[in-house]
Amino acid sequence: MSARLIEIAEELGASLTPLSFGPPVTHIYNPYAYAMAPLRAYCERFGQGTKEVVLVGMNPGPWGMAQTGVPFGEVGYVRDWLGIDEPVGKPEAEHPKRPVEGFGCARSEVSGSRVWGWAKARFGTPEAFFARFFVYNYCPLVFMEASGRNRTPVQLKAAERRGLFGPCDGALRLVVEHLGASIVVGVGQFAAERAAASLVGLDVRVGQLLHPSPASPLANKGWATQAEAQLRALGVDLPG
Repeated sequence: MSARLIEIAEELGASLTPLSFGPPVTHIYNPYAYAMAPLRAYCERFGQGTKEVVLVGMNPGPWGMAQTGVPFGEVGYVRDWLGIDEPVGKPEAEHPKRPVEGFGCARSEVSGSRVWGWAKARFGTPEAFFARFFVYNYCPLVFMEASGRNRTPVQLKAAERRGLFGPCDGALRLVVEHLGASIVVGVGQFAAERAAASLVGLDVRVGQLLHPSPASPLANKGWATQAEAQLRALGVDLPG
């Protein structure tokens, strides 16, 4: 079954390659092009069977999925908890302030640490977590300005968003259908809105979690506790 997830990722990555994005975007990273080895390992190990819940992120962070190919993929958790450590290539045009060093990257991504740290604390093993959950990113592209600053998908120009959202909406729908999920949870408002738009007509419950970004004052006041309360309100039963 995991082969279908890899196929969806490859098709999405290829469909996004021809898209162009104007200023202030100067650099675009596509981990589906240069980091497929760890993504393939992630899908093969943890994408088997049906899932109750799919957690959907927005797009990669420069020190997370941009380095490891795994959603919210903070290097330490992907390597040491998920057990994935695969070769990672380079984007076609690399920003000097945002180098891709793969699993040699020494920077830590707070959002990824919070998501996977919560999963480890609550479920113990990856196998217990992925028996019911899967984590996916709505958009696989990283957008950067000349300064190296991230530019989120919602900040793109209207025409650029339309070209991006179509393929990403379609891929998310395919992933959710394939996994047979009954609950889809956007991590942050943007991901929740795109999930709701993508999944119209499917028999799934769509909800939202507080985004774990350190830029969020709320998230800095105990993200895991708040996220668990939101999951339980959506009807997700959590262990312990």
